Amino acid sequence: MTSKQTLLDREMFTQALRHMGEDDLLYLNRMVVERLNLLAQAKSTVALAQFAEGDRVQFTANDGSVKRGVVLRLNKKTASVRTDEGQNWKVSPGLLSKAVTRQV
Repeated sequence: MTSKQTLLDREMFTQALRHMGEDDLLYLNRMVVERLNLLAQAKSTVALAQFAEGDRVQFTANDGSVKRGVVLRLNKKTASVRTDEGQNWKVSPGLLSKAVTRQV
């Protein structure tokens, strides 16, 4: 699909949107929210696929500290991580990265 075609499709959609009633707009809203949730779930699944149980990972906590630990379990939307300090966290895969191991 060309960018010109996409632009025309968007203009046609915008015109159709202006003529929709409340019921149609509510239905469309539900459809958009469902689609966005599906896309977010697919993105999360792809991100989770980069990790496996037992992987050494790191992430930045809300306070700015870098936490390092091991993936205990891959959940539907998060990874369960036990930090080196013994804390358990459920972390979004987008916030995780493989921990850098230092060579001595």
